[in-house]
This record gives sequence, C-alpha cells and structure tokens, in this order.
Amino acid sequence: MPTAIELAEQFQASLVGEASSVFSGLAPLEQAQANQISFLSNPLYRLQASESSAGALILSQADLDHLNQNPSASAIKRVYFVAKNPYATFARMAQYFAKVSAPIYAPGIHPSAVIDPSVKVPVTCHIGPFVQISAGVQLGERVAILGNTSVASGAKIASDTLIYPNVSIYHGTQIGERCIIHSGAVIGADGFGFAPDFSAAGGEWVKIPQTGAVVIGDDVEVGASTSIDRGAMSNTVIGSGTKIDNQVQIAHNVTVGHCCVIAGCAAISGSTKIGNFCIIGGAANFAGHLTIADRTTVSGNTSIIRSITEPGQHFTGVYPSMLHSAWEKNAAILRGLDKIRQRLRLLDKNKS
Repeated sequence: MPTAIELAEQFQASLVGEASSVFSGLAPLEQAQANQISFLSNPLYRLQASESSAGALILSQADLDHLNQNPSASAIKRVYFVAKNPYATFARMAQYFAKVSAPIYAPGIHPSAVIDPSVKVPVTCHIGPFVQISAGVQLGERVAILGNTSVASGAKIASDTLIYPNVSIYHGTQIGERCIIHSGAVIGADGFGFAPDFSAAGGEWVKIPQTGAVVIGDDVEVGASTSIDRGAMSNTVIGSGTKIDNQVQIAHNVTVGHCCVIAGCAAISGSTKIGNFCIIGGAANFAGHLTIADRTTVSGNTSIIRSITEPGQHFTGVYPSMLHSAWEKNAAILRGLDKIRQRLRLLDKNKS
C-alpha cells in the first residue's frame, strides 16, 4: 500500500501530516475510515469533512484553513493532500487505487473466438470468448476485446483500448488509443437517411447509402447502449478526450470536438458540429445542421434548435415541474399568447 508522501509526489499535492501514513483506498466522507482517503471540493461539506473519520483528505488550501479554525477538526490526527483542483486530484488518485483491484485481461485468444485468418492479433491483446473479428481489422498493442463483441471488416482499434462485452463495431470504424467502449454500444450503424419519393399513387422512402465511417479519437469513453452512426458520405467524428454517457444517440456526420462531456440520453441530430470542451446535460437534444461554439454548456432536457456562435455560454430551456392542474392553466395561457399579442398591437395602433 502506498504511503502519504508517495501519493503526494505522484499526484503533485502538498502534504500536511505524517508522511509515512499508509492508505488502502478511497471512500466517501461519511464512510471513510482511518486507512482511507476522502475528498472535499464543495464548501457545503466542510462540516461533514470535519466530522469524518477519514485518515486523509484531499482538499484546497482554503478548505484546510477553514478546518484548522475548527477545534474539533484540527484535533484529529489526519493527513491532508492540498491540491489546486481537489476533485481532479481525487479522480486521478481513484484511478490509481482502481487499477489494483481491476480485472486483469491476460494476453491470449479464447478458443471460441472467430478471427479471420488475415487479421494479425498482437501477442499482447486479449480476445474473449465468442468474439468475431472480420477481415482487414487492425489491432494495436494491449487491446482487450471481451466476450460476444463483433468487429466488422476494416475496423481499426488502437493500442490500450478496452472493448466490453456485446459491443458491435461496424465496418470501417476507427477507434483511437486508450478508449473505453462499454457494453451494448453500437459504433458505425447506418445513419437515418431516407429520401421521400411520393405521389398521389403512392411511393416510398428511398434509403441513402451510408458510405462514411465513424472516427473516434484517443482517450474517449463511450457509455453502455450508446449509438454512434456512420456518416452518409463523410465521417462521423468524436474528438480525443470526449466522454459519452449511456444511451446517447449521435447521428450521421456529427462532429464532436475535443474533451466534451455528454450525459445520458442526449441526442445530437445529423451534421451538427459540437465545439471543444462543451458540456451537454442528460436528455438534451440538438436539431440537425447546427454549429455549437466551444465551451458551450447545455442543461439537461434542453432543446437546441439554432446554432450557437459565441463561446462559453450556458443554455437552459427546462420549466420546473408543477402540479398538473397548474400546468394546464399555464398551457392554456401559452396557447392564447398569439391572440393577446394581436390585441396589444391593435390597441397600440389605435393609440397612434
């Protein structure tokens, strides 16, 4: 188990307390014990932190100064990791401890896997049971593909990427280094493209071939049951460092920039371009063919129907919940707003 000084040096935190203290992992403030580390990143939890049994806290200098002013907190013999960004330091330290208990995917190919003879699998890769890998697939070093996953022809998966069970990776998909693709994700399915051809006598929706691909950068995480559609002619692109939650729909020809976060059940319509460092809340949705500026934040359940050109803005379009009877009254008023506007215009015209 690592000592306090080893952790402080590795994660570039200032150490206050006994350097030789040893810790077994991390835990929430209310559950942490003397051999565990917790963190404080919100001043609202200062009291809870002062009463915690945690043997160490990751926190800012301001929070440490506040705790030292509390006699009960300062009397506790505890180690402090002082960081400029306690939350990020906690996340990196959590990664460190998680690796100790994480499953080890030993190199090798399960006998039940079906791999085209043309595919060269590096000896450092792990190929799980009932995995299917088609012709022309390229795998980097230390790739782990777990059970029942299908990798179609011409796909490329770069080094150190982990593909969980039951993922479908369609032909021509490109996935970068150190990516994580969770169970049930579908990467590269056809985009929803159909041309109407109807007349009085009938007709049909004519399918538009989706001949593009999906290109995913490095260090991207794709959540469970998320779908990323291939482009119609050009590619659908996910920038490096972007994190996508569960059950997200990304349509054909969408471009998502670097280091974005997209929460569960969000939906991005075709050909929309999301900038870098954007934050998209759960169940937010975007109309097609929009351009969204860098560092845009969109609250959950918000509908974006126009392009956003100014960087760094925060958009919210959600009404708080209310009693149904009150909602019905408000809805009735909204339905009559156009008539009210016409009456006001008429009054203003008569005055003039």
